[in-house]
Amino acid sequence: MNGKLKAALGVLIVLIAASAYLIVAQKSSAPALTLTTYQGQKLELNALRGKVLLVNFWATSCTACVKEMPALIDTYRTYVGQGYETVAIAMDYDTPAFIAAYASKNGLPFPVVHDADGSAAKAFGDIRLTPTTFLIDKQGHIVKRYLGTPDFAQLHAEIERLLKAPV
Repeated sequence: MNGKLKAALGVLIVLIAASAYLIVAQKSSAPALTLTTYQGQKLELNALRGKVLLVNFWATSCTACVKEMPALIDTYRTYVGQGYETVAIAMDYDTPAFIAAYASKNGLPFPVVHDADGSAAKAFGDIRLTPTTFLIDKQGHIVKRYLGTPDFAQLHAEIERLLKAPV
């Protein structure tokens, strides 16, 4: 291999590595959605900037979702006074009556939304499996995506780290 070819190959490798780093390092922003809670209140995700936000896609028919809900409630109660919020988004195939009954019976203390037309799931990357949970920093960047029930000790450590970060 001649010197010019080696140099060109070296530059190409550096460019590929730099591009890969930028793609990985780039944080994607949470979609700017206006949602409606099952009680009919409007909720704008952008209005929650400045807080650490957990967005949980779930369904009343999802056994893993129902099983993790008490831990989501405990997490909310632990951190809500520190600049933390949770939004639970029920999938489009769920029914408003089931969502309202579940939220009421279980005393869900955070906003609960029915994604009736599937637009929220689509905006977050075409969510189809539940539970799927997103942890979003104070600037509105998606920090982590959990498919299935998160390890709550790790989730709490990440929430605490994000709460300490400047806005």
